[in-house]
Amino acid sequence: MQWLTVFNKELLESWRNFKWIWVPLVFILLAITDPLTTYYLPQILEATGGLPEGATFEMPEPPPSEVFMMSVSQLNLIGVLIIALITMGTISGERKSGVAELILVKPIAYHSYVTAKWAAYALLIWVSTFIALVASWYYVNLLFGEVSAGSLLRTVFFYGLWMTFILTISIFMNTLSKTAGLVLFFTITLVIALNLLSSVFAHVVEWSPALISTHLRNNLISGELSSALWGSAGTAVLFIILLLAGAAYTLKHKEIS
Repeated sequence: MQWLTVFNKELLESWRNFKWIWVPLVFILLAITDPLTTYYLPQILEATGGLPEGATFEMPEPPPSEVFMMSVSQLNLIGVLIIALITMGTISGERKSGVAELILVKPIAYHSYVTAKWAAYALLIWVSTFIALVASWYYVNLLFGEVSAGSLLRTVFFYGLWMTFILTISIFMNTLSKTAGLVLFFTITLVIALNLLSSVFAHVVEWSPALISTHLRNNLISGELSSALWGSAGTAVLFIILLLAGAAYTLKHKEIS
């Protein structure tokens, strides 16, 4: 009951702030931009006068799986920033204003407070990611060729785990600082560092959550789920659990002190 109260409160607040409208719309825009741009690029160049008179522009058509992964890359680039932006004040803002203290004075467990807020944003992110990737999948199938529904669902599942991992990092950072700007900075810095380390030492940290997108691309090409993809997904789930536990412990320690 306590958990549902905080969960519903967070959903209602997101709705009042129009997050349930603009976040899915932005995700859809990010996801369909590359497929549409890639397909209509010759016409765009011709319409804008970018080619000399009499010249033609021919570009080899990329395979459907590569075009679909372009959408994932766009979400991976800008979607991560959006997640950090919409969640940077979810706990830190309430701690700073004193609202969190008032809520936690009631018989609400710290882990319930943290996980309810996390779940509300996870629902928003999963719904937005699903709608965006379905939109991309539709245009890729329409313009470039078939990407199976199974590949779409696998991509939604594994990429959704990565986005949830980003969300959990932000939730954890919310319990470390009362300043939303610092939460945003710490979250983005940690994600960038994780991506860089995973890219440089990919042969060592093959199961890093940051390599989920790379493994997904290989999966779409081969059509098989690799052990590395499952390993990265398992690592992401493990860190999500640890970060949520750490967030509840840190919040309790800071509020009591």
